[in-house]
Amino acid sequence: MKDFIFSNVLRELVNNKMSRNYLLKKLDNYLYNAIVEKNGDTLHEVQKKKYQFMNSMLRSAVRNVEKGYFSKNVFKRIIHVLVENSFLNKQKYSDKLEDFKEQYGEYPPNFIVLSPTQACNLNCTGCYASSDPHTGNKLPYHIVDKIVDEVRNKFHSRFVTISGGEPFMYKSEGKTLLDIFEKYDDVFFLVYTNGTLITPEIAERLGKAGNVTPAVSVEGFEKETDARRGKGTHKKIRQAFENLRNAGVPIGISVTATSENADLLMEDEFYDYYFDREGVTYMWQFQLMPIGRSTHAFNLMVPPEKRVELYRKWEYLISEKQYCVADFWNSGVLVNGCIAYGRRGGYFYIDWNGNIMPCVFVPYYVDNVYDLYNKGKSLIDALFSDFMKNGRKWIRRYGQAHPHNPDNWLMPCSIRDHYDNFRRNILPEHARGESEEAEESLKDDEYYRKLVQYDQQLEELTQDIWEEEYMEKEKQTNK
Repeated sequence: MKDFIFSNVLRELVNNKMSRNYLLKKLDNYLYNAIVEKNGDTLHEVQKKKYQFMNSMLRSAVRNVEKGYFSKNVFKRIIHVLVENSFLNKQKYSDKLEDFKEQYGEYPPNFIVLSPTQACNLNCTGCYASSDPHTGNKLPYHIVDKIVDEVRNKFHSRFVTISGGEPFMYKSEGKTLLDIFEKYDDVFFLVYTNGTLITPEIAERLGKAGNVTPAVSVEGFEKETDARRGKGTHKKIRQAFENLRNAGVPIGISVTATSENADLLMEDEFYDYYFDREGVTYMWQFQLMPIGRSTHAFNLMVPPEKRVELYRKWEYLISEKQYCVADFWNSGVLVNGCIAYGRRGGYFYIDWNGNIMPCVFVPYYVDNVYDLYNKGKSLIDALFSDFMKNGRKWIRRYGQAHPHNPDNWLMPCSIRDHYDNFRRNILPEHARGESEEAEESLKDDEYYRKLVQYDQQLEELTQDIWEEEYMEKEKQTNK
C-alpha cells in the first residue's frame, strides 16, 4: 500500500462507517507488513513493538471517531498535517533532507520541544519549570515565530511540541500561541497543558485549526490530581475534556510516574477511565527525574523494580488493550533508544529564556537563541555544539549505528539511565545549568552516587529481559 493510498484509506475510515471494520483490518495488515515483515531496520521484536504502538494509535483514534469525539474536519486535517506532513515526512521532503545531510553531515531532528513561557496559573509540587503566575520569563512572539519558521523551513519538519509553564497563558506583542497554530497551518502541534484554561472558545479555535492536540496533565484520578495540582483542578480538567470533545479535538493526557502513583498506574481502571470514559486518544507517561539537593525528589523516583513492572504494563496496554500509551523511558524501543541531542528522528528543547538543551530532562545548555540570532546564526548552529555532538556520538555507539545488535534499549536515556557516562563523556565543563537546582546537582556527591546506584540496579533487572526477549529471539528469527 503506497503512502497516498494509506492516507486515502484513513479518510475512508471517517466517511464510510459501513466499511470501517474492513478498512481497519486492511490497515492493520498493511502496518504489520510494512513495520514488521518488510522492515529489517532493527530487531524483529523491536519492530513488533512499533507495530503494536502504531496499531494502538489507530484503534484509539477510530474508537473516538465512532463516539463522535473527533469531528470529520479535524480528522481530515490530522491526516493531512500529522500523517502526511509528519509521519510520511521522510518521503515527502526527502530531497530537502538529503540536501541538509550533504551540507551539514547530519540529518536534521524531526521536531523540537519549545516552552515559550514559564508562567503558570497552578503551583504544582515538584514542577520542573518552577512555574509562577507572575513570572516575566517568556520568549517574545517574534522569537517564537522565528523558531517555528526555522523548524519548518530549515529542518523541514512539520511537528512542534509546546510545553511550559502553561502554554495557554502565553501572550506577547498582542498575540498568543493560537496565532502561531493558525499561521503555521501545515505544522502539527502537540501542547502539554494543565487544561484549566481551555474554554469552549479556545476549544473551538483549536477545532477549526485542526492541527493541535492538547496533552492534559493528570496525576491519577481526582484525589491524586488535586493533591498535587490544587483542589478543584480535576473538575476543571473534566470540563476541558468536554469542551474539546464538543469541538472534535483529539485529547491526550500526560502523567508523571512517581513512587506515590506507580501502583495506581498498574491498574486497568486508570486507563479505562481516561480512554473509555473521557475519550482520550493517547497517553504519555514520564518518570520523575530528580534535580537538585532533594532527598524528597529521590524518594519520589519510581524504584527500579517498579519501573520494570510498568514496562510489563506498557506491553500489555499496547498489545492487549490497544490503548496508545508511550512510557518515557520504558518505550525506548519505539524510537531506537534516546531521542535527544537533535538526532535524526529526535529533537532538542528550548526554554522560556531561550536556552537550548538536548532534552527536557537534561537541564544543561551551551547555546541560547538570543545569542545565536544576535550573531546572525540559526538553530542549525546549535546542533553542532560539542554538547549535542557528544550526545549523538553516544546514541550512535549505544545502538543507532548498529541497530541489529544494539545495547539495552530498555535503558535508553543518556542522563537518567547512564548518569556516570553522561557526566564523564557527554556534559562539557562549560555547560551551564538551566536552574539553580541543576547546578546544585553537579556539586552533590550524594546525588551522583544515588543515580549511579539506581542505574546499576536497573541494569541488573533489565539486561536479562533484553537478552532473552529481544536478542535471543532475533537469533531464532534469523535461523
